[in-house]
Amino acid sequence: MSDSAVDRLFDSILGAFDVLTIALGDRLGLYDVLHAHGPITAPALAEHAGIDPRYAREWVEQQCVAGWVGVDDPGAAADERRYSLTPDAAETLRDRDSEDYLAAITQIVAAAAAQLPALAEAYRTGGGVPWAQYGPAMRRGQADGNRPLYLGSMTRAWLPSLPELHERLRAGTRVADIGCGDGWGSIAIARAYPDVTVDGYDVDPDSIAAAQANARDSGVADRATFHQVDATRPPQVQEYGLVTAFECIHDLPDPVSVLAGMRGMAQPDGWVLVMDERVPDAFTGPGDDVERLMYGYSTLICLPDAMAHRPTRATGTVMRLDVLRRYAQEAGFVDVEVLPIEHDVFRLYRLLS
Repeated sequence: MSDSAVDRLFDSILGAFDVLTIALGDRLGLYDVLHAHGPITAPALAEHAGIDPRYAREWVEQQCVAGWVGVDDPGAAADERRYSLTPDAAETLRDRDSEDYLAAITQIVAAAAAQLPALAEAYRTGGGVPWAQYGPAMRRGQADGNRPLYLGSMTRAWLPSLPELHERLRAGTRVADIGCGDGWGSIAIARAYPDVTVDGYDVDPDSIAAAQANARDSGVADRATFHQVDATRPPQVQEYGLVTAFECIHDLPDPVSVLAGMRGMAQPDGWVLVMDERVPDAFTGPGDDVERLMYGYSTLICLPDAMAHRPTRATGTVMRLDVLRRYAQEAGFVDVEVLPIEHDVFRLYRLLS
């Protein structure tokens, strides 16, 4: 192995330890304690967080060595040193309203890592690992990771930049959100456009329960309601001026049936929007950071989930434009339009009938 390969893998190992220790700190609320009470000693961190003092000291020292946490006097006795979040880390690790908040993504990685034995078996046998098996940390990580985007750029910039759709929403059209998860996309639209009503649909009962609670907490439960429904058999009502699928089409074992259902739900002049990952249109070998990220999701989460169902298209996270266009045309759409939305990770598509 070349020195460059050794260095690269060693850096990745360090990064993996960072990801898992950040996931641990996030799950235990340690960053919130550091933000609220810092600078703070390790024993005080343990007391406020309700964890063992020896573990608190080891964790905060690791975070300091890794550069996420600062210390006021490294030479002080171990239990007298005072720690605080570095300013640039505070937003990324604990500001759940910021689009730079990434601690939620560490929960996704940790939940995937916990399934390595099941993943190895699936790779050997051609089976799968269903979404539910990854546990609630995976669901919450996905929801919390996307929440700032939905409440931020999507409704404050993306939708207003599409004049025809923006005016339709302002006029109070009815919206269907397919694969709504914990409901933040639906809730964001309801909050941004006070005259719309939104129906969120998802097959996962835990997601629907979380979405209903989130809508109540956000004050939009009267206009954003959620239903446990198999997305391959949504209600054929042709009543919706907008039908959306945010970051879920690539996960579905039968995306064509879901897209056909979305087409059937939309009014004749209704909009059908799909948000999915921004990946290159062709495989070229070594890729950029976003493509590497999406292949990480795909190999460990999205493809194994799709393979847990039969029959399955086994799309994986890296759904390129030609694949989505083929699915859309099989579902009865004429074409797919890439909308002029600039984002590092996501792309917004309009499906044309």
